[in-house]
Amino acid sequence: MIKPHGSEILKPLYVADDTQRVTLIEEAENLPSLLISSGAAASAVMLGSGYFNPLTGYMNIAEAMGVAENMTLPDGLFWPVPVMNIVQTEQLTELVKEGGRIALRDPNVEGNPLLAIMEVSAIEALSDEQRTFLIEKIFRTTDSAHPGVAAFADMGNQVISGAIQVLNYSYFRSDFADTFRTAVEIREEIAKMGWNKVVAFQTRNPMHRAHEELCKIAQQEVAADGILIHMLLGKLKPGDIPAPVRNAAIRKMVELYFPENTVLITGYGFDMLYAGPREAVLHAVFRQNCGCSHLIVGRDHAGVGDYYGPFDAQTIFDDIPAGALEIEIFRGDHTVWCNECNQIVMMRDCPHGPDDYLFLSGTKVRDMLSAGESLPPEFSHPEVAEILMKHYQKEAAQA
Repeated sequence: MIKPHGSEILKPLYVADDTQRVTLIEEAENLPSLLISSGAAASAVMLGSGYFNPLTGYMNIAEAMGVAENMTLPDGLFWPVPVMNIVQTEQLTELVKEGGRIALRDPNVEGNPLLAIMEVSAIEALSDEQRTFLIEKIFRTTDSAHPGVAAFADMGNQVISGAIQVLNYSYFRSDFADTFRTAVEIREEIAKMGWNKVVAFQTRNPMHRAHEELCKIAQQEVAADGILIHMLLGKLKPGDIPAPVRNAAIRKMVELYFPENTVLITGYGFDMLYAGPREAVLHAVFRQNCGCSHLIVGRDHAGVGDYYGPFDAQTIFDDIPAGALEIEIFRGDHTVWCNECNQIVMMRDCPHGPDDYLFLSGTKVRDMLSAGESLPPEFSHPEVAEILMKHYQKEAAQA
């Protein structure tokens, strides 16, 4: 199993010792509180889970600008996306000050419970010019219609940086008990399975037959012992399939159509950035921290709309310094059903053309399922389509 990014062993920021955690929770009762953004809360969960190893907390402006500019922290650590705690000016009180300790509150759980304790290293005002620079570098656009740009722009202009101690995993452990796993836990499961080479598949969507076949092709080509299907469980843009529906559909597919003991189905607690190429590199970092040897990077990986070229998330890896990451990338092409080949193929490997392929847009799939129409079996297994159909019909009835 490959080592984590930036260290010999994982250094998750979750306080696992029960006595220490209780002591910190009691301390937090007398600390100033700060309600953080959903994005910052998700980053705290990722830090606590070991996915953001070896980071110790939130970045200051200089660190974030360096990461945005050249994907490097001042100490030379390769890192692709700034990890920041940005709040509105009116949220700050005189009790929140540099050198102090504060309690970070969870915006995604009723009652805003304690999520982490933070050592405040710096409180800095983010200028409009700095914000624009960060957005442009991370997302390759400043268009406010881009969901990641909009979320980043709405966070505020006060950057609070410093180390954190994570005290819970927000709603992920309770709402997704059978799926949410920390990087530590995934490493343990991979070791228990006796796998040395593992290929990871990132998804924020349900898996149809093309996704299934892409995983199997990648496993065969890199001679992997197993597949990690790793689904995002955090916040998505409107219209995306909710995590519980995705979870059910993926589990049904694996149960029926993958060989036994070849797949780990897990999820992680992060909000989607829709940052395309930069997010693909971030995905590689935390799959390395999970112990995976390969990550599948497919067509328009982590993209949205037409902000990125179809393979920009692959070509960005050509610009990463040698040795920056140990994980390797499996570059997937558009995977479709070919009527001539009578099977699912990657288009780059198929001698036929578009007239021979079965294409269904996301809109067409939604319309068919909402109307109770079965999807072609070449596109989706009926057991999976049935789960999605119930979801879309329920949405249509509520509209």
